[in-house]
This record gives sequence, structure tokens and C-alpha cells, in this order.
Amino acid sequence: MTLQLDRHGWLRPRAGVLLCPSPNFDARPADAQVRLLVLHNISLPPGRFGGPHVAGLFTNTLDYGAHPWLERLRGLRVSAHFFVRRDGAIVQFVATAARAWHAGVSAFQGSARCNDFSLGIELEGTDTLPYEDAQYHALARLAAVLRARHPLVWAAGHEHIAPGRKTDPGPAFDWPRFARAANWPRRHLPR
Repeated sequence: MTLQLDRHGWLRPRAGVLLCPSPNFDARPADAQVRLLVLHNISLPPGRFGGPHVAGLFTNTLDYGAHPWLERLRGLRVSAHFFVRRDGAIVQFVATAARAWHAGVSAFQGSARCNDFSLGIELEGTDTLPYEDAQYHALARLAAVLRARHPLVWAAGHEHIAPGRKTDPGPAFDWPRFARAANWPRRHLPR
């Protein structure tokens, strides 16, 4: 099933796609060109998959009492455009026309503030556990629709735009596999 974005940059709801709007976004600078796809990983609590915690974090509704580790996230205001679950289901939190708050202090090719010119995709996972086939498949489908709408040229990990501060998506992410599945030029990926 082909994914489609509406004129605002929201995926059209269908099987395997959930829209879960986040309040954690703002407008991009008027001259911003969305040229970078940033891949992340997340699991809450770390190493645990499934459940409502990622959506809770990105929508400011996280139940901090659900697990002791979650308390350290209190007051954090973050989001990503998309979240790809282990089973390949896609959750969208922010329209692609808007700036999600996923990159933090970051730089790419001499330009700071990567949120201004990037789209952020969180993969449910950790730096060291292999990602699922369904995630690579969903990521390839998502990358295709995003590249059709935005002038995306580059893809990088959070670790590449915030080295020393971030480590995701980590060594478990197979960049050559992503390049093949998404038909993304290898020369526009991390080396």
C-alpha cells in the first residue's frame, strides 16, 4: 500500500499508519529547505519495546509513574516527525511542513540547528539490537514518500549530527540495507 502525504505533510491514515499530533513543534525558518533525513532510535524505558511511552513523551502525556526510569524525562519537550515501531507500524507526530524538536544541538555540513532543515524519524530500538525487517520495509516506504515531497538529499544518524552527545541509531543500524531498500544514493549517507 502506497503512503501519501496531504498538502500539509500529514500521512493519509490507513492500515499501519497512526496520526498522533504533538504540541512540540514550531515553524521552520522561511528560507529553510528540507534536505536532511535524520534517523534516531528510542525505547522507553530503554530496551523495552511496545507500549504507550514514546507517544506519551512526544505528546507531553507521559505517565512518569509507569516506570522509575521515566521520571528523568519530566519536563522534556521533544518530538519527531515519525516513529517506526518494531512491527513496521508508522506513527506521525508532526507534519513535515513544520519543525519537529528531534535533533537538539546539532550541525550538518557546516549548518547548525538541524531541526530547521531536516525531518526526524525515530526507530523503535537500541544502538545494539538489530532492527526488524518490518522497520526497514516501512522506513523505505516512508523515505520514498518524503523524497517525493521534499528536496531530501542526505540521510544521517543522530550520532552524525551530534557526535559525542548522541549515539543513535547506532552500530545495529544497517546503512547499506537502508540504501538498497530506500534507493538512497550511498554517497549521500554516512561513511
